[in-house]
Amino acid sequence: MELTRIEHADFTEVQASGRLDEHWCEHLSDGINRVIRDGSHRIRLNMSAVSYLSSAGIRVLITFYKQLGEIGGSFLVIEPSHMVLKVLDLTKLTSMLLGGVSEFAPGLAAEAPSEAVTRMERQNAVYEVMDRAVVGFPEAGFQCSVIGDPSLLATGGYRELHARTKTFHRHTAGLGLGAFGAGFDDCRDRYGEFLAIAGTAVYLPTDGSSVPDFLVAEEDFVPQVSMLYGLSCEGRFASLARFEALKQSGVVGLSEIAQAALDIAKADSALIVLIAETAGLVGASLRHPPTTPTEALFAHPEIRRWISFTAEPAYAGSLCLIVGVAAREATGPLQPLLRPTGKQGTPAGHFHAAVFPYRPLKKGRIDLNTTVNALLSSESVQGMLHLLNDEREAAGAGQSEFVRGACWVGPITNVVSEGA
Repeated sequence: MELTRIEHADFTEVQASGRLDEHWCEHLSDGINRVIRDGSHRIRLNMSAVSYLSSAGIRVLITFYKQLGEIGGSFLVIEPSHMVLKVLDLTKLTSMLLGGVSEFAPGLAAEAPSEAVTRMERQNAVYEVMDRAVVGFPEAGFQCSVIGDPSLLATGGYRELHARTKTFHRHTAGLGLGAFGAGFDDCRDRYGEFLAIAGTAVYLPTDGSSVPDFLVAEEDFVPQVSMLYGLSCEGRFASLARFEALKQSGVVGLSEIAQAALDIAKADSALIVLIAETAGLVGASLRHPPTTPTEALFAHPEIRRWISFTAEPAYAGSLCLIVGVAAREATGPLQPLLRPTGKQGTPAGHFHAAVFPYRPLKKGRIDLNTTVNALLSSESVQGMLHLLNDEREAAGAGQSEFVRGACWVGPITNVVSEGA
């Protein structure tokens, strides 16, 4: 099967030629996915030169119709050949795939009017900023607590007295070292990196399974995390920024996004949540729980046994959920958690990322709670990383980079320390 792509003012046309059977389904799916990744959510599949359509091919058409409809886009068949039209008629799909209206997609119906946005262009990306991501709450910002002592990680010195159980509802966020379970004794052998946002929590156990686990708020159930150290914040976001890497650069680094977020928040420090398509993540994760004493966890070669590093950028082409904080300077109560995010050393930050299979995001304003819950309910978590800036001269992997995504930003208005 041959595919040809034609750009129109309001949509992208993909012309297909040949047989659409089980053998060619993946080829068509890959081609349409490339169009979606390039930012087009209104796609028309020209099937005038398709000589055969099997049930496997129909499955592909329905999948993209539903997927794009659910994010406010559209997928339609145009100019079907006689054979294609006959199959669509027999399967009662003609009305849906040739422009009808259904529960999944608006077809060619008018899209919702666009809202006013502020456009901001930086070195490697353009940002479209929508203020007050949560409508009706004029006082946006976060009260944050720094929990525990990060320095105990170097010696595996965490004990029961260091553990604190924190609850994460839809207006709280957190990250650090933690586990799901009934206190320290239950979690002793499983503590690892975690993040929490929008009534969900994800963490990577260090019990040898290497399989991330997650919790989602449901009715009266709210995720709880036994924390050794990290950050817990409560409040509301002030802005949503959609960003996309400029064509000449192709990617945008985490340090630039963090700096843009601080400028958007007009603050010295901010809580940042990203849902973005990755070009590559750079980071690390614990192999063993930080509750086993050791004299020099960060010394070579011991560090290789305790911590898994990305030798090169990982998870390219995936979708990631990132929770973190950024600050213009590593000072004050946040200082123990902050590290440089880029070559210049600023801004400083601390970010954890959960990785998912790629799926397109609806354009424009999207709701954080709805998007995160939909992601966890439909996709498996592929990995979990504490993001790092690896600028070693010889073998450094650099920093995490992204293609496009959504960024929620809220200024941090107050920070307190809960100590060790």
